[in-house]
Amino acid sequence: MKIHVLNEADAEDYQGLRLRALQTNPESFGSTYEREAVFTTEMVQERIRPDEDKFVLGAYNTDGLLVGVVTFIRESLLKSQHKGNIYGMYVAPETRGQGVGKALMLEVIQRAKETEGLEQLILQVVSTNDSAKKLYKSLGFETYGVEPRAIKDRELYFDEDLMVLFLHK
Repeated sequence: MKIHVLNEADAEDYQGLRLRALQTNPESFGSTYEREAVFTTEMVQERIRPDEDKFVLGAYNTDGLLVGVVTFIRESLLKSQHKGNIYGMYVAPETRGQGVGKALMLEVIQRAKETEGLEQLILQVVSTNDSAKKLYKSLGFETYGVEPRAIKDRELYFDEDLMVLFLHK
């Protein structure tokens, strides 16, 4: 497995996995397959283009297939720049349980620790996603609240656990 920061050249791989994620686990994302299926290549390239406050990590398997992604975005407002957000975590079902998610999260955490002024990472996870919550807890994330009905998919509601990792205790 190889993990690296995705860039514009990875747009096709990213879009394929992202659309699969939106179909496979629609309850885990605020967006929808229908919305993102019409994104142009340029839109996807812009979405994954890294800068000093944003990057998308991708995990490629030994066959060169993108099998996992996670996005980091630092807060931009002066009084909240000490926080970074984790979004869009997804690992292809056939590779779950093989350490891909853990490797992606460890890389995000390491990069966050090396970012000047960044003190904490925050994320939201669907409350019924026990495997993801177990992973995040094993890495030191703590639940600090629950947002009821955070996601509505047609007529179904999903609560989200709000989690934080303090980088420098």
